[in-house]
Amino acid sequence: MKLSQFRFDLPLNLIAQNPTKRREDSRLMVIHRKTGHIEDRNFSDIMEYYDDKDVFVVNNTKVFPARMYGRKEKTGAKIEVFLLRELNKTNKLWDVIVDPARKIRVGNKLYFGENDELVAEVIDNTTSRGRTIRFLWDGTEEEFRQMLELMGETPLPKYIKRKPEEEDKERYQTVYAKYEGAVAAPTAGLHFSKELIKRLEIQGIRFAEVTLHTGLGTFRQIEVEDLSKHKMDAEYYRVDATACAIVNKAKECKNRICSIGTTTMRAMETSYTAQKLLKPSEGWTNHFIHPPYNFNVADSLVSNFHLPKSSLMIMACAFAGYDLMMDAYQKAIKDKYRFFSYGDAMLII
Repeated sequence: MKLSQFRFDLPLNLIAQNPTKRREDSRLMVIHRKTGHIEDRNFSDIMEYYDDKDVFVVNNTKVFPARMYGRKEKTGAKIEVFLLRELNKTNKLWDVIVDPARKIRVGNKLYFGENDELVAEVIDNTTSRGRTIRFLWDGTEEEFRQMLELMGETPLPKYIKRKPEEEDKERYQTVYAKYEGAVAAPTAGLHFSKELIKRLEIQGIRFAEVTLHTGLGTFRQIEVEDLSKHKMDAEYYRVDATACAIVNKAKECKNRICSIGTTTMRAMETSYTAQKLLKPSEGWTNHFIHPPYNFNVADSLVSNFHLPKSSLMIMACAFAGYDLMMDAYQKAIKDKYRFFSYGDAMLII
C-alpha cells in the first residue's frame, strides 16, 4: 500500500491538550473486525469484552524527563536538548537532538541550571539535528540521575501546546511503568488506573508485561510513498519468560490476548515462534508493521487515535483492515473523539 492512502484531514481542535480527570473516563470506540460494527463506549466498559483467564499484555517502559533547556558557552544562547538514549553509563555519553542545531558544533559546551550545576560537551554530530554529548560529572551515578530528574521536564509531544505541569509527571506515565528508557509514553496504557486494573484482575483477567522503550523514531514522519521502503529507528525491547508463560498458556487454552498499544504489539511481533507462541528475547527492533500483515500473537488491540500517515495509525489499519479503520477514523472526527497522547481510545476485537 501507499503512504498517501493513509491521509485524512484532522481538525486541530480534536487534539487533546490535557488528560481526562480520571484515566478511565476517556471514551472508547469498539471496532468489531468480523462484522464491521462500531460501538461508542466509555473506557471502563472494556471489562465487558473479556472473560476469566483472558490476558492483557502491557508495555512497562517508563518515560524519563528527556527535554532539557541549557545555554551555550560564551554566547549564552538558549538551547533545547532532547535526550534520546544513554550510550555509555560510565562515560555519561548520550544521543540527543538539539534545537537550534545550527548553533551547536563539536567541542561546544552546554550549561544547565541557574548556577551551571550540570555541564555537557558536544563530541560528535550524528544527524542534522542529532549530537552525541558527554556530561562532565564527577559525582555518583545516583546524584547524576537526580540532577537529570531536576533539570529535565516531562517530554510532552510538540502538538500539546502548553508547558508541562506538575500533573503531567504522573499522567504522562502508565501506572505500571517500571523500567526507565522511553522518551514518549505508550499512550494506550494511560487509560488504565490502578482501580480499573484491580477490577479486571478480580474478574479473572491476567496481565503480562513486556518492555519496549518508545523512541522518537516511532513518531518520525514517513517520507517514502512505498511503505515497504520505510525504515523504522531501532528501539530496545525485552520479552521475558514470565510474560511468555502467561501469554502462551492463554493461547493454548483458547483464551483471548489483548495488546495494550502498538508498541506492545511490535514487541510481541518481534518475538514469536513458528507455532505462533511468544518466546523470550531481548534486543533492538525496527519492525514496521503495515498492510497486508498476518498478526501472530494478540487477537485484539487497544490503541489511541493517531496522526494521519503515522506508523502507529498504519499498524492499526493492518490489524483492523484498511477500509474499516478509515471509516472508524472518519466517525471519530465526526463524533469529536479526542486524538493523540491524552486523547480517547479504540478497542479492535
